[in-house]
Amino acid sequence: MFPYIPNGPKEEKMMLESIKVNSVDELFEDIPAEVRLGRKLNLGHGMSELELYRHMRSLAGKNKGTEELICFLGAGAYDHYIPSVIKHITSRSEFYTAYTPYQPEISQGTLQVIFEYQTMIANLTGMDVSNASMYDGSTACAEAAIMACENTKRKSIVVSKTVHPETRKVLKTYMRFLGIEVLEVDYEDGSTDVEKLRSLVSANTAGVIVQYPNFFGIIEDLTEVEEVAHGNKAMMIVSIADPISLGALKSPGELGADIVVGEGQALGNPLNYGGPYLGFMATTAKLMRKLPGRIVGQTNDLEGKRAFVLTLQAREQHIRREKATSNICSNQALNALTAAVYLTTMGKQGIKEVAMQSAYKAHYAYNQLLKSGCCSAVFNKPFFKEFAVGCTESIDKVNGKLLNAGILGGYDLSLEYPELTNSTLLCVTEKRTKEEIDKLVSVMVDMREGE
Repeated sequence: MFPYIPNGPKEEKMMLESIKVNSVDELFEDIPAEVRLGRKLNLGHGMSELELYRHMRSLAGKNKGTEELICFLGAGAYDHYIPSVIKHITSRSEFYTAYTPYQPEISQGTLQVIFEYQTMIANLTGMDVSNASMYDGSTACAEAAIMACENTKRKSIVVSKTVHPETRKVLKTYMRFLGIEVLEVDYEDGSTDVEKLRSLVSANTAGVIVQYPNFFGIIEDLTEVEEVAHGNKAMMIVSIADPISLGALKSPGELGADIVVGEGQALGNPLNYGGPYLGFMATTAKLMRKLPGRIVGQTNDLEGKRAFVLTLQAREQHIRREKATSNICSNQALNALTAAVYLTTMGKQGIKEVAMQSAYKAHYAYNQLLKSGCCSAVFNKPFFKEFAVGCTESIDKVNGKLLNAGILGGYDLSLEYPELTNSTLLCVTEKRTKEEIDKLVSVMVDMREGE
């Protein structure tokens, strides 16, 4: 009756008879009865395609996203404009159905995409070489820490508390099972306390991890961090939450970074309720062979034509397991393709324009909030497009009132930094208009006056 359903009652009976089992339930006899559900799933009655479509639309309608709300929330995932051409390209079947290029000689298109992505990430970060991308920014940071430990033969990592809290949690999880010590550095006025950093870095330190701009949006002084790290023969690992910032700031490579990692969501990938995203990772030519994952290289074929090859594959599926740098397998190829198309579409000038617009608008919003008297400054340091301000009410209440006005408010900093009570982290991207920013300020002022 339904040819697209391969196994009907007849086929089910044949399979059960073949393995000499009387019912499907017998297949689960090894599972103790007390842990079985003991009833049918409460899925409701069957629906036609039309009914199911309406039902799913109704459920989806309960969510509100950046299409319905004015977004001032960042904290690691950013509402940047995504050019329409990106979806048209990434929706092509040869891209979204492609997987690992196990046969490089017939995967030239996939390999070229990865090669171009690597080249652009290397240029953006100011590093010599990039791998073919990783799971996300947090795991990329953990992999960089492992890489630093492997290269230096040391067993301690120092990380600033201004690095994204979720990244630090993932880092600690990875390091815990590798027996690597993780030391956290306090912050002073929103940026890494360099004097405390000096006291923690030792002859056993493999790497120092800082975020640029940091979780509070503040632009860290990497020159001081580089001096401390390299002065102790440790590696400087720079984590970047939004690579768009590199359109306006000096690249980590220019400032002496050994490894640069980050989250590539902002490069044309939608927010997607938190994923999937991609992690980027770049390093110096000296450390190239220590990079996890794979690297695509460019060469000439027998006819002298441009060709692409899997140059390095430091993973357990391709080399002896004990020689593998990491067991990472997926390179988030479709998300990396999205990033490559975004960078190509925007170009150097476009990335710079997005960065500068975000910065100008963020500073306008910050100044208006302080000028109005509805918010107070939390830190006094240069920031890119995210900033912290203090409120007189709890951030839960503030965000609730903003939501009623059609605004997605900021991140409650007290969730991860208890000392920052009633402080919110707001983000302004190039998508925000002056009218939207003025509306945010107006609603915040009304809250203050209504107390």
